Amino acid sequence: MNKMLIPILFALGTAIFWGCYGPTIGNAQAPKVNGVPMWSPFKPYVFIGIAYLVIAICGGLLMMKMKGDSFSYSGAYFPTMKWGFLAGVLGAFGAVCLTTAMMTSRGNALLVMPIVFGGAVSVSAIVSILKLHGDVTINPLLWVGMLLTVVGVVIVAMNTPHGHAAAPKPAAAVDTPVAEKAAVTDEAAETPNEASS
Repeated sequence: MNKMLIPILFALGTAIFWGCYGPTIGNAQAPKVNGVPMWSPFKPYVFIGIAYLVIAICGGLLMMKMKGDSFSYSGAYFPTMKWGFLAGVLGAFGAVCLTTAMMTSRGNALLVMPIVFGGAVSVSAIVSILKLHGDVTINPLLWVGMLLTVVGVVIVAMNTPHGHAAAPKPAAAVDTPVAEKAAVTDEAAETPNEASS
């Protein structure tokens, strides 16, 4: 169980980061001026790419140095470049799709994110089946699980609270002892003036 703890923790970390990704990119939704959005969904995507570039390249090179890894990507190391680049392409297209989904749904992460994560689980299972080329027996419960995932996505999307938090009351509208005391003082100050007139 200890061997599985670290991957589980990092998988949960991924779920947390990616789960926050949707609502965060939803904040970049363009306001409309005369019914026309001020910017396209791809304007924030540029800086998503910059963040990926900085974190992946700088972080990757730093961790390679710390692990004493080789900086060569030729010969026996070529698969790391080939598959790493393909994974990056898939991740980038996924980010494009997610960004576009968030922007065209008016930042509705409650609709988009359950579909993303529920769908990703099923797609991952299907890719694993295809990689094995039929050399494995598939438990029928896999298909039941995929169906339950779809049902779960629908239930989560339909029942997540929507809307915005209630706006706080303005400070002037709140009756406080200080405000009452100030009102009494103002009335007392006006009374001598009225008597002299």
